[in-house]
Amino acid sequence: MTGNKFYVYACAGFSAIGGLLFGYDIGVISGVLTMIHFREEFPSGPAKEGSIVSSFLAGCFFGALASGYLSDKLGRKYSVLVGSIVFFVGGVLQATSATFAQLYTGRVISGIAVGGLSMIVPLYQSEISPKEIRGRLVSLQQWSITIGIAISFWIDYATEKIDSPQQWRIPLWLQIVPASILVIGTYFLPFSPRWLLDHDRDEEAIEVLAKLQGGGDKNAAIVQEEYREIKENIKFEREIAAKSYLELLKVGPENIRRRMILGVCIQMFQQLTGINAIMYYAPQIFSNAGLASNSSRLLATGINGIVNMLSTIPAILWIDRWGRRPTLISGGILMGMSMLIIGCVLAVHGTKYYDATLGKHFLHLDNKSSSYAVIVFIYVFVASFAYSWGPTGWIYPAEIYPLRIRGKAMSVTTASNWLFNFFIGQIVPTLMDDITWGTYIIFGILCVIMAIAIFAFYPETKGKSLEEMDDLFKKTSTSKQQKSRDLEVGKPEEQTINKNEPIIQKLN
Repeated sequence: MTGNKFYVYACAGFSAIGGLLFGYDIGVISGVLTMIHFREEFPSGPAKEGSIVSSFLAGCFFGALASGYLSDKLGRKYSVLVGSIVFFVGGVLQATSATFAQLYTGRVISGIAVGGLSMIVPLYQSEISPKEIRGRLVSLQQWSITIGIAISFWIDYATEKIDSPQQWRIPLWLQIVPASILVIGTYFLPFSPRWLLDHDRDEEAIEVLAKLQGGGDKNAAIVQEEYREIKENIKFEREIAAKSYLELLKVGPENIRRRMILGVCIQMFQQLTGINAIMYYAPQIFSNAGLASNSSRLLATGINGIVNMLSTIPAILWIDRWGRRPTLISGGILMGMSMLIIGCVLAVHGTKYYDATLGKHFLHLDNKSSSYAVIVFIYVFVASFAYSWGPTGWIYPAEIYPLRIRGKAMSVTTASNWLFNFFIGQIVPTLMDDITWGTYIIFGILCVIMAIAIFAFYPETKGKSLEEMDDLFKKTSTSKQQKSRDLEVGKPEEQTINKNEPIIQKLN
């Protein structure tokens, strides 16, 4: 690996700790909700469990919306720093909770931080990445999420044996460790070169581009070409820059509204796969699969986290070779088949019963073969999500928007992810209590629908620079829209930067 590539990987990888915070909080709560000492201090049924989970997700929704303005104003780097500090505060409040009110407050504050980071980190990664490896680097965010989930599952499994309130407090305390690392390390991350150029800090942008792509050489051909391409794009975009969020809905030659619909839908679809239903309520799901003791359920949940983490690696290695469309379509089909099989096995071999201690319904499977089948297909479902919709659901929105609206558009699309995440977190406990196996059938059907939608409506984006996305989406514009653009902003040749003019001379 060349020096400049190592630097790019290091920056993208370190910023992905923001994803680890996201994954840890998703995973840790599933085990905490089943721990004896937690249930003694916070007695709850399905509805209350849903509110504990979804309070975090409500915070994520508002954090994602606010992050668009924050990332444009402060920059991607400082926005990551702010998010890390806010998460630290929320983690402390959760770990020291003595009342439901404090627990909810801590989870909302942590959610605000995670909502912002979940938008800013892939945005930052996409803007520092060469187009040839952009998918790989942005998928580090998803891999980091899976690492966080896996770590939290195993910490839950280990601390479940502690016979004191520290059983659930230790897992919640530990989430502030990666937040602290990110707070300190963000100081050493470079600014996004695209954000620097958009704020007329050209000399700093050249230095960053040289480190990221030119081995430190400001006059390297690749650095000069990247600088000119971004600068030309910014000059054009300033003529038609979005002044408000309402402009994201306008119809025009750039197909912004279509891009917004695609971005919102792919983030919405990612949650409607049912993956976070599995992650939030894994112990209960494994209980339905026939695992009797809480320890064995947490062990199966820990294995689930490992499967999730390892299955994300192929996407990191080959997503830029496979392409976005084939990855999403194949993942949707495999997930749909897995969910439908799980639902059918539970329907045929499961008997519904009520657990008075936990205050909710479970399924009892009549033989070990059906139990093993459900567990295996849960793992198949998770692996199918991990290589496909997990990383690509973040990659696609991070690369399809023009710079002039990227912050606003990403905040809206990420907020849609959290809105549906909130919806899933809120209703799944009730669904699993009321219709049990029918929950899996619903998710299975939705996964198949998603695969069809990707095939019908989503263009391939692999191998294209962020500045080339306009050309990709303009291919679907009408000739009338193209003429309108020429009348409004002039011919592209009139707005280009002289490609024979050296960068150093330009800056002087």
